[in-house]
Amino acid sequence: MSGLSFDPRIQSAIGMVAFWAIAWLFSERKLKLPPIQRFVAVVAFQVGLAFIFLQIPAARDSLVAVNGIVLALSEATGTATDFLFGYVGRSDNMPFAPAEGENPGLFIFAFQALPLIVVVSALAAVLWHWGILKIIIRSFSLVLQGLLGTGGAISLSAAANVILGQSEAPLLIRPLLRNLSRSELFAVITCGFATVAGTVMTLYAFILSPISEAMLGHIFVASVISVPSALLFSELMVPPEKGEVPTKVDETASGFAYENTMDAFTAGATEGGKLWANIVVAILAFIALASLINLILGGLPEVFGEPLTLERLLGFVFAPLVWLAGVPWEQAGAAGQLMGIKTILNEVIAYTSLVSLEDGTLDDRSTLIMVYALCGFANIASLGIIIGGLGVLEESRRSDIIALAPRALISGTLATLSSGAAIGIVF
Repeated sequence: MSGLSFDPRIQSAIGMVAFWAIAWLFSERKLKLPPIQRFVAVVAFQVGLAFIFLQIPAARDSLVAVNGIVLALSEATGTATDFLFGYVGRSDNMPFAPAEGENPGLFIFAFQALPLIVVVSALAAVLWHWGILKIIIRSFSLVLQGLLGTGGAISLSAAANVILGQSEAPLLIRPLLRNLSRSELFAVITCGFATVAGTVMTLYAFILSPISEAMLGHIFVASVISVPSALLFSELMVPPEKGEVPTKVDETASGFAYENTMDAFTAGATEGGKLWANIVVAILAFIALASLINLILGGLPEVFGEPLTLERLLGFVFAPLVWLAGVPWEQAGAAGQLMGIKTILNEVIAYTSLVSLEDGTLDDRSTLIMVYALCGFANIASLGIIIGGLGVLEESRRSDIIALAPRALISGTLATLSSGAAIGIVF
């Protein structure tokens, strides 16, 4: 592949088509394809939005302006963590000088980065109670219905994923889950895997801030452009039955009803605290597991002159896929490792690893492609979250959820890779 010398934007365009072909290979009914205008609409939406925010100066500057939100929330959260944890929560006023050669900031991820989730979750609950997030979600839902012709129930759940996340978004259509068709249920799960929740967007932007001060805007755009792509990939893999009628929204769940603003704020903070604890536990367990696997692999003979590690194995598997997204082949090994870490572990660890790469490992174009390609909950741990969460919401569909979730891991991953390809086309 290193000998290929065509325009890298063409490479990304070929990759987008290749991702559709991969989804088609996993299709339950290969003779049932979405109409051609749906492919055109999705590409136009993804590439068009990417073009606006990457090539139009005013829109590009707006992504940087959004960084003020990250700075304000980080400062406010730092005040709270300083009070609660002292220099462990905010290392501006350390009571001792760090040893020579150590990280002078003594950055402690669990107490200095992750608490952002608690604050954002509390504020998001308030914005939901005030109706602001409801308006945003319903507006995006109408866009999806007009763009792809999807039913009201699926469009509403898909749009909600950008703000609420994979566990909470289905609450908006909880009364309808029992009657969703198999293809619609698959679309709900796929959209959950292809997006990230608003509560963690600020965290990702904080982690990625050394790369660019526009990262919060990029994370939001990445999640938005992955939604129509996720709906297309879900239709490719699990097409609707002949004569199937899309489910309309005639009733919504009251899963986010709060008595007043203070109730919303405290309830949101409590949920954010649970999410903080879950992330801490997951990162601890998965990093330890990866280290254990590397210790075992270290006893094996070297491959191509280097010790075998989990990261290298994942790089071999995912390198062709990130190359299709637009990453040059000489950088695809490192980028593939990031994609593998995200899939096996989670996107928090993958983004942290992206920031930690040596200078020059990925160029600016490949870095931004990977920011978009990694922006989704499609990982092994999320299988348990989806099966457990949706299974509780509608126990009668548990067997369908268990059968569809592993396939949705593939479609969700392809959707985020497609978003990365869209960036590659316009960068």
